Formats: sequence, structure tokens, C-alpha cells
Amino acid sequence: QVPLVESGGGLVQAGGSLRLSCVASLRTFSTYAMGWFRQNPGKDREFVAAITWDGGSTYYDDSVKGRFTISRVNAKNTVYLQMNSLQPEDTAVYYCAAGKRVVTTNPADYDYWGHGTQVIVSS
Repeated sequence: QVPLVESGGGLVQAGGSLRLSCVASLRTFSTYAMGWFRQNPGKDREFVAAITWDGGSTYYDDSVKGRFTISRVNAKNTVYLQMNSLQPEDTAVYYCAAGKRVVTTNPADYDYWGHGTQVIVSS
């Protein structure tokens, strides 16, 4: 019933991998830039990764660069976040977001949000 639904979170040990998925019920999904953000209690929501409407460009926070990969399959209305070499500091609730405008790292620029999926990385 919500426009974006995340899945794929869970508990993994340090060094492990997870693939997060976000399925959108939005019309014209291919016209939206998509992003992934994460948040912990008492902290601001922080940018993780983003991808342009056509998948032509991707952007990553330095903390995940080289470990995480964002991708999308517009025919499936789905965006993915492949997370490798996970570390305890990656523990957070992960949210996907959709924005009608250009890709930014600012959560205020996104129009739709999922309810999040929990990722816990044990040391």
C-alpha cells in the first residue's frame, strides 16, 4: 500500500553480504531518480547511494564506496543495493527513496520513502 517497499535486510556477520531490494508501485518508475539512505536512533538520516532515472550514473558516500553497488531494473520497478564486506558501522535501518528531480544527497529532495529494512552486522 506504500509506494516503496524495501526487503532483504537481516543479521549478518562482519565481512558478509546482503542485497536489499526496493519495489516501487509508482507510475512511470523510470522517470524517478532513486536513492538509498540509512539511519540509526538519535542520528540524522545519511546518504548511502543514488542512481539516475536511466541508470546511467551512480553516486556513493565515501563510507561505502567500493563495497556497495546500487542498480535498477526499470522493467521490474525495482532498485537494488548490493552490500559487500559489511562492517558493524553499516548497521542501520535502510530506506529507499524516489525523487522526480535530479539526483542529490539531500533527503529533502526526495518525494517518496519506504518504511525501511533493518540491517545488523555483528562483529
